[in-house]
Amino acid sequence: MPETFNAIGVFEAKTRFSELVTRVAETGAEFVITKHERPVASLIPVGKPYSQGRATEAIANWRRHRKRRRLQGLKIKDLIDEGRR
Repeated sequence: MPETFNAIGVFEAKTRFSELVTRVAETGAEFVITKHERPVASLIPVGKPYSQGRATEAIANWRRHRKRRRLQGLKIKDLIDEGRR
């Protein structure tokens, strides 16, 4: 049975890469690699299908990220039209 996600810093992941790959291959472990405590990459077994839960989580993360980014009153259509001039 695979382990749950484990967060690991990029420096530690680099230092222990061979060990991490072995754990992924042998036990199905999954790692989220972070840089400055922000997720930047995943180390997962090859061919592992994405579950509905992971897809839902990815969409929720995208929506949270989108809410933090504002166009300061600009409209997307106006920006598109400006780029076409």
